[in-house]
Amino acid sequence: MSKKYQVVGIGNAVVDVLSHVKDGFLAENGIEKGIMTLIDLERAAQIYAKIGPSIEISGGSAANTIAGLAQLGARTAYIGKVKDDQLGAIFVHDLRAQGADYEVALSPASHDAETGRCMVMVSSDAERSMNTYLGVSEFLTPEDIDSAMMADAEWIYLEGYRFDGPDSHAAFAKAISACKGAGGRVSLTLSDPFCVERHREAFRDMIRDHVDLLFCNEHELRAMYQDEDLGVVLRLAAAEVDTVACTVGADGAYIWRDGREIHAPADPVKIVDATGAGDLFATGFFFGELNGYDTLTTGRMGCVAAGEIISHIGARPEADLKALFAKHDLL
Repeated sequence: MSKKYQVVGIGNAVVDVLSHVKDGFLAENGIEKGIMTLIDLERAAQIYAKIGPSIEISGGSAANTIAGLAQLGARTAYIGKVKDDQLGAIFVHDLRAQGADYEVALSPASHDAETGRCMVMVSSDAERSMNTYLGVSEFLTPEDIDSAMMADAEWIYLEGYRFDGPDSHAAFAKAISACKGAGGRVSLTLSDPFCVERHREAFRDMIRDHVDLLFCNEHELRAMYQDEDLGVVLRLAAAEVDTVACTVGADGAYIWRDGREIHAPADPVKIVDATGAGDLFATGFFFGELNGYDTLTTGRMGCVAAGEIISHIGARPEADLKALFAKHDLL
């Protein structure tokens, strides 16, 4: 008997506020280019007042992955906290509209924190610099984890960014225990090199003891295993987890599985906004994994989905991903 959910994601629940900026804007406002920096509500308001026209789109790294999978017809759900406010309503509506289940209780309107938002500033070279106010998303607790849902999932997908929170590690531990106890599998995305630096040992313990599928990019993996040689860090990761899926930008992805490395090439794409590339790579990879495709095809699906997302503003698919897979002879 199949489980109710194929993938349940757990991570931040935020709304992305996207705008185009010049590099000078970043320097003038003390914004570090190309990484995610955590900020408070006051700083978020300051940046919002200074950026030009913006687009508000539901985001959150693992939520983007889940939204893409839901669009592809997968049975999905998401766990991440939002407040009973305007941005919270946007987040919940957008996720449910894609077909994903979202049943987490909203934080009350009286809560001191607001729904999280990520100020995504896109430079002329398409690099994105993210300043994130986590808001109530930071306060994910074990009580928010539905053990029955975890047990009824083939996979859970844990977002590395969510390690920044007082009770997040305990929430992840509860989810892993319920999922693994019912025969499910665990995947983790490392999310960001600076996130890895903050939580390296906790990540290492989780990877060694619980993770079946590790998503990362080359920078995150180098930070994880503290070596600049990509081949070395790939082999180190592969010694600790069944499958490693590591993206390498325009070069596609390297996947280690069953003791061998497979290179999945990426087709050239004009980059408009790199936001969400790794999130949608995970979407495509999961789709291949869930439907029994070989590793190379699965990796190529990830690259095609990532290519779609970087071709426009925003981290939610605008094109029919399944049609794109067919166009690339992957179905």
